[in-house]
Parts: sequence; C-alpha cells; structure tokens
Amino acid sequence: MLNKYLNNVRQKRPLVHNITNYVTVNDCANILLACGGAPIMSDDSEEVEEITGICGGLNINIGTLNKRTIPAMILAGKKSNELGHPVVLDPVGAGASSLRTSTAYKLMEEVQFDVIRGNISEIKTLADGTGTTKGVDADMADSVTGENIKSVVNFAKAFAAKIKSIVAITGAIDIVADADKAYCIYNGHPMMSSVTGTGCQLSALVAAYVVANPDNKLEAVAAAVCAMGVCGEIAYDRLSEFDGNASYGKYIIDAIYHLDGETLDTKAKYKVM
Repeated sequence: MLNKYLNNVRQKRPLVHNITNYVTVNDCANILLACGGAPIMSDDSEEVEEITGICGGLNINIGTLNKRTIPAMILAGKKSNELGHPVVLDPVGAGASSLRTSTAYKLMEEVQFDVIRGNISEIKTLADGTGTTKGVDADMADSVTGENIKSVVNFAKAFAAKIKSIVAITGAIDIVADADKAYCIYNGHPMMSSVTGTGCQLSALVAAYVVANPDNKLEAVAAAVCAMGVCGEIAYDRLSEFDGNASYGKYIIDAIYHLDGETLDTKAKYKVM
C-alpha cells in the first residue's frame, strides 16, 4: 500500500520551504533531496511569503527559536494557508521553556497545520500542558508502550479532532492519527536517538510526502514515518565495528536515497487502530 506514496514523491519532486533550526538544517535539506524532493531554506520576514509562494508546502521547526524568526513563521504559515499549501509543524522542545511553548500555541492559533509531528512529551504539552520534556527529548515517563498504546491512540485521535490536523507522535512506537484512524508503526532502531536531527529530518520528509499526496494525507504521513523507520533499520545493518553515530546518520540519508516502494512495503511494520 505504501509504495505509491513514495513513488509520487519521486515523480513529483515536491519543493518544500523550510523554516527550521541551525543545528539540523543541512540534514533536512539533504534528506529532502534524498527522497526525491527539493528544499528551500528561508527564514527572513522580508522574503518568506514570496518563497513559500513558489513552493508546494511549508515545514516549520522551532528547534532553535528566536524572536526574529517567529514573525516569519507566522507570515509564511498564513501565506501557505491562503494558497492551500500543506503546512507541517515540528514543536521541538515545547514544554522546555515558556518561549517555545507560547510560540507553539501562537503558531497553532494563527496557522492551520495539516500535520503536527513531535515526540509524546511535545504533543502532550500542546494538547493539555502535561508533557514532561527533557530539553528537546521526550521524558521516559511519557513514552508509548505496548501497555498504554490504546490510551495514547485515543489521545492522539481526540487531539487531532480538536485541532483538525494529523498528529504524528514519534518514538519507540510511532502513532500517526487523524480524528478517525491511527497507524501504529513499529519500525526504527534505538540508535536513531543518538543522532541529532532524525526527528527534524522526518518532519521535512513528512512535508514532502504530504505535498506529493494531497488526497491521502494521513496515509502519506504514515508512509513517511515508516520510510524513516525502515531506513533507520537498514542503516544500522550497514554499520561496521569502526562506525559510530556520525556514520549512522549519513547511512540513514543514504538509505532514504536508495529506498524503493517494494522495500518499503516489505519492511514496513504497522497496524491500524
């Protein structure tokens, strides 16, 4: 089922505008190129409306938030809404500081997002202020497990219904949900948490998949999350005894570059709830 969403990205080569953080901006650009899309990075208020106007979608990431870029995020988001372009929000570290949390809330008030992707602590912070984030990482107390997955799925569906967006909660078990349906995804490898920016890259990847599959956004997001997890597994299998997390991060991008629809369908592990 998932291969057509990957193939649409390869065929349509979606151009994605990214207002993202300076820690992972290069990796986000490279993963968009690897999946078949194309990136533009622009965060100045003087040009973001013009830039987002020539793109197919927008990815907003608050990972290295500053007061200069907040107005640019809102301008670009509103312009994308006006044009009917998909918009993705990555609320990195929401709950870690009042600026991050209040900015995420403001963005959600001002911009209609098609997808909000974050870890469980970030999403819980946006939903009801109960997330217990540790910096930009989820707190173990919030983690999704086999024991609590039904309650987390119900939470994700309820939040998706409230904000009229797709909610993607990523971690050891990933949940991609709208108001009616959720994909529980079991791909990935623990070593992915040792590489800075895999979540940021995934948000960029999600944007490309949604732009290329506008009529099946929920499934497109699920396909992107599965693709990232599958490539995390493939990259781990490639490691030698001399490789570390730096090599692993590059191997993930290489795996995205070489991923085909048949491999994605064969290796994707998910169930629908």
